[in-house]
Amino acid sequence: MNQQTDSKEREIEITTDDLPLHCPTPAMKLWNTHPRVYLPIEKTGEALCPYCGTHYTLKGGALAGHH
Repeated sequence: MNQQTDSKEREIEITTDDLPLHCPTPAMKLWNTHPRVYLPIEKTGEALCPYCGTHYTLKGGALAGHH
């Protein structure tokens, strides 16, 4: 995962090793976080956090055959 330390960076690329995806990520500063929310990224290859607007993309795109 690209290490994000401040939520001012709004684009993060993740890998399948980072699944299940949740925001805020462990790399975000504690003082600048919101409640943890799990984001469904497997079907489309991208997700947007409803709290902070961070846009996540899954390296390699959507997972084939994921239900």
